[in-house]
Amino acid sequence: MARQERAIRTRRTILEAAAAVFDERGYTSATIGEILDRAGVTKGALYFHFGSKEELAVGVFEEQLAITLPPQSSKLQELVDSGLVLARRLRSEPLVRASVGLALDQGAMDLDRTPAFRMWIDQNVQMLAEGKAQGELLPHVDVAETAELLVGSFSGVQLLSQLRCQRQDLERRVVVLFEHFLPGIAVPAVLARLDISVERAERVLAQGRVQVQGQDQGRVQVQVQVQVQVDGQGQGRVQEGAVPTQVSSGA
Repeated sequence: MARQERAIRTRRTILEAAAAVFDERGYTSATIGEILDRAGVTKGALYFHFGSKEELAVGVFEEQLAITLPPQSSKLQELVDSGLVLARRLRSEPLVRASVGLALDQGAMDLDRTPAFRMWIDQNVQMLAEGKAQGELLPHVDVAETAELLVGSFSGVQLLSQLRCQRQDLERRVVVLFEHFLPGIAVPAVLARLDISVERAERVLAQGRVQVQGQDQGRVQVQVQVQVQVDGQGQGRVQEGAVPTQVSSGA
């Protein structure tokens, strides 16, 4: 278990270093050498976890969604929670800021940024589809179009907040976004029960982090077992470290 925990810490260190370099230099100008220097790890350690600079960028993208939030009886409440929590994490977590920055980096011509938006849209599609199945959405609502509109709107709101005040008012802006957005898609009785407040984000985030920690530990154990049993070189890889699958549930 000590080796597994060390591998998790190493992977996180590499991601944080990559995020910082991408944020400062831009994806195109950033080099593996700079990331190695910032992380303080060997080239072998980096390539054990990430096969290329693009894989590093994808790892940073995934951090935007790498959290499991408490389930709610209302799927629209889960949609609200995911957006408010993302806003909170954008203000407090450099990796999440780097993820959004990479996704919107117009200069990153050699990086496929569509996976970042696709993962985000797909997650919202799932919540909206489940909400529609539960009778929470108005009959005319197209789930796919609505998910894309929400992602696009959130992206614009967070960019405006960044330019105006370094995202200091982002949670409030996202509350306003939902207050305007949801009446067009939600059944009135469901809308009246939703908790859309700045304070909710921190409460939900604290609960979600507890769940992520427990799930990550279980996934590490499962992955180690699989590597030992089916990978001919599994034993050697486990010695270097097992990498847990990212937990994806957020906005």
